[in-house]
Amino acid sequence: MRATVFHGTNGEIAEFHEDVEVADPGPGEVKVQIHAAGVCHSDLSAMNGTLPMPAPCVLGHEGAGEVVEVGEGVGQVAVGDHVIVAWTPPCGVCRACRRGEPNLCVQIFYNIAGAAKFSQGGSPVFGFAGTGTFAEQMVIPEQGVVKIPDDVPYEIAALIGCGVTTGVGAALNTAKVKPGSSVVVYGAGGVGIAAIQGARVAGAAEIVAVDTVDSKLKEAQRFGATRGVQPGEVDAANMEINEGEGFDYSFECIGLPQTIRAAYDAVRRGGTAVIVGAGRSDAMVEFNAFELFFMEKKLLGSYYGSADVRTEFHRLIRLWKAGRLDLEGMITSRLDISQAQEAFDAMKRGEVIRQVLTFAG
Repeated sequence: MRATVFHGTNGEIAEFHEDVEVADPGPGEVKVQIHAAGVCHSDLSAMNGTLPMPAPCVLGHEGAGEVVEVGEGVGQVAVGDHVIVAWTPPCGVCRACRRGEPNLCVQIFYNIAGAAKFSQGGSPVFGFAGTGTFAEQMVIPEQGVVKIPDDVPYEIAALIGCGVTTGVGAALNTAKVKPGSSVVVYGAGGVGIAAIQGARVAGAAEIVAVDTVDSKLKEAQRFGATRGVQPGEVDAANMEINEGEGFDYSFECIGLPQTIRAAYDAVRRGGTAVIVGAGRSDAMVEFNAFELFFMEKKLLGSYYGSADVRTEFHRLIRLWKAGRLDLEGMITSRLDISQAQEAFDAMKRGEVIRQVLTFAG
């Protein structure tokens, strides 16, 4: 079958292949025919070493498709079901799941991340984050798919699989943005745009998008940002909106030490800074001991939007159907899987909000 593979030895280059094979589903597993896969910056982060990933691997972790085969004992989905891939599947029984934090469950994730469900020429090929949606088919435990209504387009469903859930969830679940509040979002890419939309859904009165690319700032205002500013203009916006006190909430959707520190500095005393961007493990951020207690700011990480995918995916679908989430507008272009490198190059140039790979037939 067709798949886009990162071999780990060629920098940030993904190679298109037509001879990749996928395993049969084992007990508790399903095989999914992928119809659309979102191009997320995390795929690029796996290629440049920001996120750890064994190679070679089929890229992609954001996807939607149809169940075409099920293994022994599968009871949650059936052949023919339309599904969204969830790259961090909740097991439902571990301590994290039982205390209401299923997004932090790693019981399944750690196992699938190190299991090679693809092969090429008889050699094992991993799937990024245990998935690998840049392939025509993939195999995953049944907990890793969520059944959705048949009338939801695959392109829309694919985006919900990661970027939309991560960004909207950061606003609604992690920060719990209050109506009438002021918000600043660092990074107007796909996840940043989703965070902006989440803040809008929550009723924020002022939403400031921060980016270095003017075209992305203009796009951000289409999705709910009340203004877009360059990094050097944040203080002026804060003075105008908050009389210099600071924003109620900030969202860092980049993953760099300097923007994490900026997001913390941007919120008022007692405000909430949410770190959504995936940064490197060796990238350090510095705070002094006095400010941490005196400012009483809340510095929160947000992993997969603090969401329970089993219910969150459906909530986002309802918001989209009600016209409160603009997901069609987040799709900048539809590409064939062989054009994956084009999408990565555009992303590195800062030109892409979200691109969707689609599969013909």
